[in-house]
Amino acid sequence: MTRVIMHGCNGHMGQVITKLAEEDTDVEIVAGVDPFDDGHNSYPVFSSIEKCDVDADVVIDFSSAKAEDALIDYCTASKLPVIVCTTGLSEAQLTKIREASEKVAVLKSANMSLGINTLFKLLQDAARVFCDAGFDVELVEKHHNKKLDAPSGTALALADSIKEVLGSDYFYKFDRSGERAQRNPKEIGISAVRGGTIVGEHEVIFAGEDEVIEFKHTAYSKSVFAKGSIEAAKFLAGKPAGYYDMRDVIAAKQ
Repeated sequence: MTRVIMHGCNGHMGQVITKLAEEDTDVEIVAGVDPFDDGHNSYPVFSSIEKCDVDADVVIDFSSAKAEDALIDYCTASKLPVIVCTTGLSEAQLTKIREASEKVAVLKSANMSLGINTLFKLLQDAARVFCDAGFDVELVEKHHNKKLDAPSGTALALADSIKEVLGSDYFYKFDRSGERAQRNPKEIGISAVRGGTIVGEHEVIFAGEDEVIEFKHTAYSKSVFAKGSIEAAKFLAGKPAGYYDMRDVIAAKQ
């Protein structure tokens, strides 16, 4: 049984994870951390991570950037593995997380979905074949109208995974409106759509002469990220210090 502290337990993702954990016999949330609590959770909730005195195997973090430094300090000092899912972190915080991974197990991914993280390897295999044959690469991502950043971190991570196998001469193209020119064969085009309540949709297009191959992932609810987080918790518990991501979780299942 993997014992979890849910950091940010009363946020939307914290509650989704709480519900899914109740249905999973291999994991248990033993404590939560949230500055706002009305007592409805089945586990004790602390207003800050420093006040938590419950033994656990791993922390799942879906909180806010302002709480991140204290969390990383706590996990480093107590050698408690942590899954960092909080977004909007500063470069200084990202550096701090990297440094913490030298002392404790840290898992961080741009997207916690098992599907998206399986897609990374599929895209690399496809890119090696198709781009060598002259195919163009385009990414289109769609999210709800409340999302602040564009393109999404997941879109960039997908593009990064492709560029990793294609080489440094490939580059990202975010906008073509200011020029009249043919497409550079080394471009990786990235387009963003914002509207309605779209949870998340990512499509990668390999366009060649007379044929097109498309890879597409659609998230219909945030539970896909919650499921991935729970699987990550099971994986990370007991791991030695190091910097992990969801691809490590998937590799462990193969």
